[in-house]
Amino acid sequence: MKLTTRKIVITGMLGAVSIILGTSGMGLIPVPTPAGNATIMHVPAILGGVLEGPVVGLLIGLIFGIFSFLRTPNPIFADPLVAILPRLLIGVFSYYVYLLFKRKNTNLALIVAGVIGTATNTILVLGMAVLRGYLPLTAAASVAVLHGIPEMVVAAILVGLIGKALLHYLNNQ
Repeated sequence: MKLTTRKIVITGMLGAVSIILGTSGMGLIPVPTPAGNATIMHVPAILGGVLEGPVVGLLIGLIFGIFSFLRTPNPIFADPLVAILPRLLIGVFSYYVYLLFKRKNTNLALIVAGVIGTATNTILVLGMAVLRGYLPLTAAASVAVLHGIPEMVVAAILVGLIGKALLHYLNNQ
């Protein structure tokens, strides 16, 4: 796939949004659970995948993963297999789910992409943490429920609203 100037610019902009969410603290919501934070930093990767395809989603996920790897105080995320690898697939899975549902209803497709992108992040990061021996399965399952479900709801709303606005703008240029 060819990376056009537009795709590169959107990757940079949404990657920067992900970094801003992380550095400002707006993307990491403190919660009193073993994970320590609920995140919305994956939302730009979902939007990038939906708007510009799987390669853009993968690149924004890479930016998010590298950022979390470099900036984390949590030793689990000091492992690039946990911090980076799973994040590569957020925008990729979101793109294909969006394509699947877009034929039926664009709004529904955006919402489902938000849910699946978030589930991808939650399941793969926690799954890798279990595989690498950082968390027992029961703890990972608890974190998945405590963080994953609220994060899915928030991402569904954000991707639905922001995605609709961006698609409207991009289709009327």
